[in-house]
Amino acid sequence: MTDHSRQPRARTRVYDLERDGLTAPEARADLERVAEEFRIRVTPEMRGAIAEPADPVAAQFVPSAKELTTRPEELEDPIGDDAHSPVPGLTHRYPDRVILHITKTCDVYCRFCFRRETVGETGPLPEDQLTAALDYIAATPAIREVILTGGDPLTLSTRRLASVLERLSTIPHLDQIRLHTRVPVVAPERITDTLCHILRAAPTAWIVLHTNHAQELTPTARTAIARLVDHGIPMLSQTVLLRGINDSADALETLLRALTKLRVKPYYLHHCDLARGTSHFRTTITEGRTLMAELRRRCSGTMLPNYVLDIPGGHGKVPITADHFTQGDSPGHWRVTDRNGRTHDYRDPATR
Repeated sequence: MTDHSRQPRARTRVYDLERDGLTAPEARADLERVAEEFRIRVTPEMRGAIAEPADPVAAQFVPSAKELTTRPEELEDPIGDDAHSPVPGLTHRYPDRVILHITKTCDVYCRFCFRRETVGETGPLPEDQLTAALDYIAATPAIREVILTGGDPLTLSTRRLASVLERLSTIPHLDQIRLHTRVPVVAPERITDTLCHILRAAPTAWIVLHTNHAQELTPTARTAIARLVDHGIPMLSQTVLLRGINDSADALETLLRALTKLRVKPYYLHHCDLARGTSHFRTTITEGRTLMAELRRRCSGTMLPNYVLDIPGGHGKVPITADHFTQGDSPGHWRVTDRNGRTHDYRDPATR
């Protein structure tokens, strides 16, 4: 059986996008500047899902000159991974779980990514750093869950992924492993029976699928998702709220219904993080809350994700509810209470 994770995944060039009619020749100079700052990669599956330039799929993966605009509030590490890193490759922000940045590689590079400063820099986590991270997890009994991310953990070869999962399975206090991935949608050919068996053999492994618009759910992607679920692997989804892509109740409802029909439980709707060059994607908190109110009116609870904000600076993720958000002293100014009871200021960029 072919191990698709071993196949070379070439970086997309601006010329490739121009040749395919996804960018205009006159935009090349600006887009080459974008490519110098942020990596570009689009899989054949996602190119095939693009119906026209700048549609909801193209807008996620095809670069734009708007990315050259950096606002004062935007950060290189918007969710504070580095602030909570006890050893390289590990983020320990919450007592009972850690993020293991197992690779820096993705099959696609999202134009709004909150780790866009680092993804694509290197491949898998070096062995010495991986060993140090696993040693830290093993020596910290409070850790009950490991979240594999990066990058995308399913870009690893099946051999390497199996090795990591096997090593994690020897740590007795771990209850759960979570893999955050786009692969079932953007490179569905990689979801083989062999990969599913590897995931099924690990301590309770959950797949959290990142998808933002129903147009991404191609027939091949739907087959890959069904293969995972049919192998007994539970699936959740996470979606980023993105201006011009899914910032309407109709678009979100269509996506949530499609995911639920595929036996994927919608888990998170993320407010777009303050990554550099992403202001054109960001809605306001008020707009997001209005959308969630409309979705609650239209959809059952099984379809509704938690609408959350990762508080800039590494203070953690909180639901955007009245328990955590209060109106500040001006429109667009919010006081956000984190899980430890500390308060932080957040201002919608549109109000600046």
